[in-house]
Order: sequence, then structure tokens, then C-alpha cells
Amino acid sequence: MHVRLPKTFHYFPSLLFCFFSFVAGAKGHSAPSLKLYSPYTDISVPPGQTINYTVQVINNSNTIQNADLSVSGLPRSWTHSLTAGGWKIHRIAVLPGNKETVSLQVIVPLQVNKGIYRFTVNAKGLAVLPLTVVISERGTYKTEFTTTQSNLEGAANTTFTFDAKLKNGTADTALYALNAGVPPGWNITFKANYKQVASVSIDPNQTKDITITINPPDQIPAGTYRIPVMASTNETSAGLELDVMITGSYSMALTTTNGLLSTDITAGDFRRMAMIVTNTGSAPLKNVALHFKAPTNWDVTFDPKKIDRLAAGQTAQVFATIKADKHAIAGDYMAEIMAQTPETTSKTELRVSVGTSMLWGWMGVLVIFIALGSVFYLFNKYGRR
Repeated sequence: MHVRLPKTFHYFPSLLFCFFSFVAGAKGHSAPSLKLYSPYTDISVPPGQTINYTVQVINNSNTIQNADLSVSGLPRSWTHSLTAGGWKIHRIAVLPGNKETVSLQVIVPLQVNKGIYRFTVNAKGLAVLPLTVVISERGTYKTEFTTTQSNLEGAANTTFTFDAKLKNGTADTALYALNAGVPPGWNITFKANYKQVASVSIDPNQTKDITITINPPDQIPAGTYRIPVMASTNETSAGLELDVMITGSYSMALTTTNGLLSTDITAGDFRRMAMIVTNTGSAPLKNVALHFKAPTNWDVTFDPKKIDRLAAGQTAQVFATIKADKHAIAGDYMAEIMAQTPETTSKTELRVSVGTSMLWGWMGVLVIFIALGSVFYLFNKYGRR
């Protein structure tokens, strides 16, 4: 007997094949049972930096997952540690549909080449987390002493201030002694955190600002002077050279031509005195102005009023005319004469003895004679009665 099957029955083997293929495909593309996740997988840091990663271990399965954790691919000089719950770990268990957090610390050494470094965090046989670190500059294991401005110019009486940076490029806290090779008569000081110091302590891979102040002798000749500065410990040291360019010293002397600092004058009268301005420095003086301080209602004028230029070692003569107050009482008075430039000032004090006018003396004599004449007249007229 021949049984005729429905037409759709002939498609059954094909449908069965598609079903098993779908199931197999679904199994092949199912989510992994365990995943490792960290938000920062590619970062850039300088040498000596400590990197702290937060790594999540995620269990996507329906069973507890035990993962053996490790880090591979790091250079030998780099160090790392995996911790969780305050403990160093090598293996972690994660409940179904849950996640655990692991801390990864990576220490980049100070002595490292610039470049790109790749390594992985591994959950053995279950998951891999690739990480990348870009080292932004070549690292060194030494001390660095630098300044952006190593040369300054000024007069001998100038205070020269340099701003420097001292970097401890070692792995340990270091105490640096600060020294400088200055010629005799020079003075140098170091400041850190606004305090004068002779040494500074700097943590590993840290930098401290150092202010260096140099004061040369006032009478030092013009020229360029190189000052070596050193920061040193028992293990390492670094130095820099500072150039101080002296344009010369500024000083002058003011006195009278004969060296006498006293004179006399009659009230209301004047006295003309010759004075000498001498450039005792090593740099030329420009625009030397003359000033005075005298008692009230006194006046002092100068001829010339200003010296345009006075070379080193040269002198210039100035006449000072002192006029006393016409009501001045007889006695000694002080008048101060000053020669001044923006760089230096010289002062001298003159003692001025004031006497009364001879006219008053003669008038006094005349009064006496008039009085004596009056007495004589009265005696002759009334003395005989």
C-alpha cells in the first residue's frame, strides 16, 4: 500500500538541519563567562610615575568563576602588585552574575626610555585585558639643577637674584647641601620656601624652587664673573654656572676745594664757595644734580646746576652761593649740600657762622656818642647852678 505523505513533510530534514545549525551558532557566539574591564587602557605618564588601575572581574555565567590573575609583558625594571580587600592576591572567586574589583599598581622606574609599553592582565584561560602606557620623555636617575636665566647685568651695588629648580631624580629622599664658589668679598645666600637655607630635603622625583641671591663688593671692577653653584649629597650632585656682569661701581665724593667745611657770613648777606665733585667709582656718572638743605629763609644756588657726565676718576668744580636770612640771629648754622644721581648720592655738611651787620655796630657806637654828648651838654648847662 502506498501512503502519500503531506508535501510539507519533505521539508522536515532541511528544517531540522537549520535548527541544529542555529543552536550551534548561538553557542559559538554566546558572551564569555568572565570579562576583565578597566576604563583607562591607554595612558601617558612621565618617568618615575606610579599608576593605579581599577580592574573589574565580571562573571557573566550561571556558576561561580575562579580566576587565576597575573600580569605579563611588563619590562623587568617595572614593578607591580595586584590587591583586593587590602590583600595581595593571585586568585579571585566571583559569584554568578556578579563582579569583583581588583587594584593593580604599576610603578614606572625613573631610568626608562621614551616610548610605548604594552602589557596584559590575565585571568588564566578565561579573559585578557590589554593595557598600554606611553612614556612621554626619557627618564634619568640623577639630580638636575637648572635655571631659565643664568646671566644678569647690573652695577656693583646691585643685588643679583636667580631663580633655579633642583630636581631629585633618584628613588630616595635626598638632603642636598648647597654651596657656591664665590670670590673673596662676595656674599651669596640660598632660599627655599622663602627661608634662608644651607641645605634642602627633596622627595623622590620631586622638584624644589631655589632662590639664589648674590651681592658683589661695592668697589669691584667692571667685568663678567662666573659663579659655580653646586647641590650635592653623598651619592649624587648637580651644578650650574651663573654669570654676573658688572657694569661698574657707582660712588662719588663731595667736598670743598680747600677741604674746610666751615665758613662765616653776615645775616642777609651771601657767601660763594667752590666745591669739588669726584667720581670715585668705576662707572661714569650721568646727570649729577645738586641739592641743599638749609635753615628756613636761607637760599643756596649752584653754578652749574647739573653735571651732565662725569667719567670714573674725574672731578668737576661747582660753585655754591649761600645766602643767609637777613633776620638770622648771630650763631652757628648747618647747611647740607648733596650731589645725587639715580645710582648714588654724596652729602657734605657746612658749618656757617652768622654775624650781625657792621652797620648795626656803627649805629651802636653812634648811639653811645649821642648819649655821652647829651650827658656832657646837660652837665655844662646845669652843672654850675
